[in-house]
Amino acid sequence: MGLLKRAWLWFDDRSGVSKAIGPVATHAVPRGSAWSWALGSATLFAFLVQVVTGIGLATAYVTSTADAYQSLQFISHEATFGHLIRGMHYWGASAMVLFIGLHMAQVFLIAAYKFPRELNWLSGVALLGVTLAMGFTGQLLRWDQTAVWSVIVAAAQAGRAPVVGQALVHFILAGDTVGGATLTRFFAYHVFFVPALIFGLVGLHLFLVLHHGVSEPPKAGRPVDPKTYRRWYHDYLKTEGVPFWPDSAWRDVVVGVGMLVVLVGLAAVVGAPELGKPPDPTLLDAYPRPDWYLLWYFAVLALLPTNLEDYLILLLPAIAGALLVALPFISNRGERSALRRPWAMGIVLIVIVMISTLWIKGDQAPWSPAFTAQALPPAVIQNQASALASEVVVTGAGLFHSKGCENCHMVAGYGGQRGPNLTAVGQRLSQAQMTTRILNGGNNMPAYGGSLTPDQLNALVAFLSSRRPPAVTQPGVASGGSQ
Repeated sequence: MGLLKRAWLWFDDRSGVSKAIGPVATHAVPRGSAWSWALGSATLFAFLVQVVTGIGLATAYVTSTADAYQSLQFISHEATFGHLIRGMHYWGASAMVLFIGLHMAQVFLIAAYKFPRELNWLSGVALLGVTLAMGFTGQLLRWDQTAVWSVIVAAAQAGRAPVVGQALVHFILAGDTVGGATLTRFFAYHVFFVPALIFGLVGLHLFLVLHHGVSEPPKAGRPVDPKTYRRWYHDYLKTEGVPFWPDSAWRDVVVGVGMLVVLVGLAAVVGAPELGKPPDPTLLDAYPRPDWYLLWYFAVLALLPTNLEDYLILLLPAIAGALLVALPFISNRGERSALRRPWAMGIVLIVIVMISTLWIKGDQAPWSPAFTAQALPPAVIQNQASALASEVVVTGAGLFHSKGCENCHMVAGYGGQRGPNLTAVGQRLSQAQMTTRILNGGNNMPAYGGSLTPDQLNALVAFLSSRRPPAVTQPGVASGGSQ
C-alpha cells in the first residue's frame, strides 16, 4: 500500500470526510440534464475566483485615502502577477453577474421555482441582490476620480428619496461627505460583510438543492401537483436518476475550467481598466458611471421624468424585488414546460430587450457631459460664409472647447449631447440672446458671467454666430444671389 494511500486512509478514518462528501457526490440527479444546468455551478466558480483573487489584492491594497490609489497602481504595474490578479478579479465580477443572471432566467423558464423549491428561488434572489452589492462596493475601492464621483452621484440620487433619503446618504457615505470613513466602510462591506452573506446564502442554496433534488427537465403535459410531486420525483429518480459524480458533474467541471481559462486569457491580454485621475472632489471633469452590469439602471434613473425620479429611485427596485419574491407563491404548481407557458418566454424576451436597449443608452449616456471631447478641427471652425475663419472666430472656437462648452453641446458632430445642438445656432439666436444665455446660464447650464472677459465673450459669440447651415442654391439662381 502506497504512502499516500495510507495517509489518506488515516485522515479519512480520523475525519470521516468520505462519509460526509460521499452522499453529496453520489446523490441521484435526473438523467439528461442540459448544459444550462451548469450555470449555477459556473456562478459558484466565478465567486471562488473572486475570493482567491480578492485575497491576493487585499495583501497589497492600502485602505487609506492617501495611499489607496497608489497601491492599486503598484498592483497593476509593479507587483508580481498583480496585473493578472486584478484583471481576473475585474472580469470575474462580470462573469459572476452574467452567470447568475443567466441562471435565474433559466430557472424561470423551466419553472424550477415551483413546489417544493420555493426557498431555492428565494435564496437565489437574495444571492442576485448581494452579488450586485458586491460589484457596487468594489467600484469605489479603485479610488480614482470616476469611482469617487460615482458614489457621490449614487448618494445624491438616494438622498432624493422621500423620508429616508438623508439617512441613506449618511449610510452610503459613512458621514456627510466622501472621505476615509467612506473608503473604510466600502472596503469592510466588500471584503467581509457581503462575502460572508454570499457564503451563507450559497451554503443554504446548496443544502436546499440537495434536500429537494435537482429539478427534472420539464415536459409538456407533466404539471406539478404539490400533493403527489414528492412521491413522483422519488420514483422518477429510481428509473431516470444517475449519480451526480461523475455522470453529471463533468459538465460543471468543464464549464468551470473553461471559464477559468477565459478569465486568465482576458486578464492577461485585456486586463482590468486603467485607473483614471486621482480623486479630487473639486474637479468636475469626471464621468461618473457604474460598471457595465449596472449601466441599464443608470440609464433608467437618467431617463425618468424629473417629477417622478424622487419616488421611483427606491420604488422601482422595491417593486422588482417584490415580484421576484412573490413569484414562487403566486405560481407554485401547474405546467413547467415553457411551451405551455409562452408568457414566461415573452417576459424573458422583454426583459432582455429592455435591459439591452437601456444598456446601450447607458453606455452612450447622452445626458452626461462628454469630458473627452476633442477640439473642433479647422474644417468645422471655418466660417460658413467664407473659406477661412476670421481670427476672432478661431479664438471663440478655442474658448468653446477650453471652457467646457463642447462637453455638453455638439457642433457638426463633435461634442456632447447633454445640451442643445449648436451646429446652426447662429440661425436660431441673435447675438444679444447668445450673450444673455452665456452670462446668466440656464437649465443645467452654469453662468459664465464671472469667468469670461469682454473680449472672450465677444469671441465666443462671434464663433456661435458663425454657425449657420450652408446656403441652399435654387435652380437658376447664383449662390448668394437674391431670390
